[in-house]
Amino acid sequence: MRFFFCLILAASSVSVAQEAAPAATEFNYPLAVTATADGIVYVADRNLPGIWKVENGQKSVFFQGSKKFRTPLNAVRCLAIDHQGKLLAGDSSTREVFRFDDAGQPQPLTKGWIGIPMSLAVAPDGTIYTADLELHRIWKMPAEGAAMPTEFAVINSPRGLTLDTEGNLWVLSTSSKDGQIQKVAPDGKIEPFIKDHPFNLPHNIVRLDDGTMFVTDNYEHAVWKITTDGKSEKFVSGAPLDRPVGLCRSGANLLIADPHIRTIFSLAPDKTLTILASSPVTPPAAAAAVPPKTNP
Repeated sequence: MRFFFCLILAASSVSVAQEAAPAATEFNYPLAVTATADGIVYVADRNLPGIWKVENGQKSVFFQGSKKFRTPLNAVRCLAIDHQGKLLAGDSSTREVFRFDDAGQPQPLTKGWIGIPMSLAVAPDGTIYTADLELHRIWKMPAEGAAMPTEFAVINSPRGLTLDTEGNLWVLSTSSKDGQIQKVAPDGKIEPFIKDHPFNLPHNIVRLDDGTMFVTDNYEHAVWKITTDGKSEKFVSGAPLDRPVGLCRSGANLLIADPHIRTIFSLAPDKTLTILASSPVTPPAAAAAVPPKTNP
C-alpha cells in the first residue's frame, strides 16, 4: 500500500511540476522566419514547438504548441504573411496549413490535405501555394482555404517557394531531375531555370523585384545569390552563419533563421550580417550528451 501511495505522490509531484514549468524564454530550434510590412517578425520553432514574435528586438512566445503529436503546430515548419497581413503556418504533425485569427488562434485551411508543408507563398489576391515535400506536389488554394486544394505542379522534393510580380511561382528543389530551381507559370507550365544542382542542401528561396534570387544552403553554411541569367554564387558563407535554413524579405534586407546556433540574422545588401534575435547555444559539454538533431 505504501508503495502505491508513493507512486501516486510522485505522479502528483510530476503533474504539479509540469503545470508550474516556466514559460519558454529562449529559442529552441528556430526553423523558419517571416516578417510583416511594419517589421514584426515571426519565427517558427520546431522544438518549442510553436511560434515566436520578435518586435523591437524583443522575442516573446506568440503561440505555444503542444508536445502531443497530431496537435496544431506540434511540428511547425514554415510561415508566411497573407494578403491581409495575417500569419500562416504549415504544420506536418497535422498535415495542415493554419491561419491565425484576431485572437491569435490557428484556424485550419484544409482538412489535413497537405503531407509535409515545407514552404508557403501568397499571391496578391490571397491565393496560397504550398510546397509538399512528402507528396512532391505544389498545392494551390484560395485565400479562404479548401478542403481539397488543387494540384498545381508535380516537382520532386520541393522545399522553397517564391512568387514574382507576374504571378510566376519559383520552386526550389533539393533533387529534381529537372534542376534545383524551376519556374511555374500561372497556367501550371513548368520551365527549368537552373537545370543542374549547384546547391548542397537548399532550404528556402526569395526572389527580389529585380529578378535576383537568394537561397539558403544548410550544408554549405551559405546564402547563395542567383542572377537573372541563372548564374549562382555564394553571397555570404561561413561564420557567423552555421546552418542557415529559414529565409524571408524584410524591407531591403533578408532575414535568416539558423537553427543550430538558435539565431535570426538580418542580411543587408552590402553583405553585412547582424543578429536580430538569438538564444545561448547549449555548451559543448552538455551538447555531447544530447543526440544530434536531424536536418529539417
